[in-house]
Amino acid sequence: MSLPEYKSTGKQSSAPVPSKSHVINLNIGGCSFSTTLGTIQKFPNSVLSDFCCGSTRRLDAEGRIFIDRDGTHFGPVLEFLRMEKLPNAHLQEVHREAQFYGIRPLVKAIEDTPQFFGETVGRQQFLARVPHYRENLEVIMRVARAEAIASRHSQIIVCVLRTEEDLVRYNDAVEGLGYQRESVVTFGPWKAHVSVEDLLDCIRMDIARKGYTVKIEPHRIEKAFLFKSYDFFYKLIFTWW
Repeated sequence: MSLPEYKSTGKQSSAPVPSKSHVINLNIGGCSFSTTLGTIQKFPNSVLSDFCCGSTRRLDAEGRIFIDRDGTHFGPVLEFLRMEKLPNAHLQEVHREAQFYGIRPLVKAIEDTPQFFGETVGRQQFLARVPHYRENLEVIMRVARAEAIASRHSQIIVCVLRTEEDLVRYNDAVEGLGYQRESVVTFGPWKAHVSVEDLLDCIRMDIARKGYTVKIEPHRIEKAFLFKSYDFFYKLIFTWW
């Protein structure tokens, strides 16, 4: 017994299916990129693949696929899709882009790097133990901007207290600052095996990431005290031009 002949009830599409080598031109927030369909679809379930191949994709005036996203750090994402090459800089920023585009293998690969692990697990967990760390950074930057009127530099005094014993000594030492004691920003005490130098480096790094040019120096006050005042007090010097 022979099977009945199959007859299509719909109209067959005559549009050719794009090959993996088909060139894809992208406009990501004004940054232009060119790649292939195969590269974009390396992880077919990704958000990026949907953006470029889905029915909701948008084209700009030049026919490029438009994605309303800052394209500054898209290049390393594309390099990973092409060659599985990991970036060696701006890991935090590329990690955010990989999460946005749903490139899960890249997200995991970055999270497994020593640099990213050190930043998110080591440094950030330490800073979570420093009371009011983020709030203090905001105060420092706000005061520095207020002090910048008609001046090339702003100087902000910070006090770093490593232990509870330091806090007791600070109550006496701060009197030596005179009028400046009203604007001192204090960090600590904290419970972690991290030095004062490590905390100061964190402060400098996080302020610099906001775009500021800043350096840190010990701040010496009257020598009448029996201990070294620069054990507690430091100057953050902002340069504006």
